[in-house]
Parts: sequence; C-alpha cells; structure tokens
Amino acid sequence: MAKKRRKLNKDFERKIYSSKKNVELVLAKIYDINDEDIQKEYMSAFNKVVYLYEELNEDYERQGFSDNSEELLTSYKNAFNLFVSEFEI
Repeated sequence: MAKKRRKLNKDFERKIYSSKKNVELVLAKIYDINDEDIQKEYMSAFNKVVYLYEELNEDYERQGFSDNSEELLTSYKNAFNLFVSEFEI
C-alpha cells in the first residue's frame, strides 16, 4: 500500500518559518540575560511557547497541512503573545 502524501501549504510554511525565527530571537534574548535567576524565570515561562512551536512544526512535518494545523498555530500565537505581554523582553 502506497504511503499517503502529506498536503503542503506554502503560506502555512512561511508562518511556521516566521514562528521559528520569533522563538530563536526570544531565546537569544533570554540567553543574553546576565542574572541567572531572571534567566531561569524567563526560560521557564517561555518553555510552553517552545513546546507549542515544536508541536506545530512536527505536526506539519508528519502530516502536512490539516484541520489541526490552524488550531496548533493559533495556540502557539496565543502563548507567544501572552509571554510577550507578561515579560519585558
């Protein structure tokens, strides 16, 4: 039985790429914090955002664009925006 091809979506891939860059930028800023306690606090709070990004990316790599894709992207964006609003970075 042939493997089912995953459905691709260029616009969604751009959103994932942009999300990746946002995560990398915030992580770089967190790593630049000199106070270790503050750095740990920021990293702890940002871990949920990183987890949601990884889940989004892995889902797209595994299944391609699906009904679940937009929900994962929305969850990631909400978590990212919440982090940005709560933490000065």
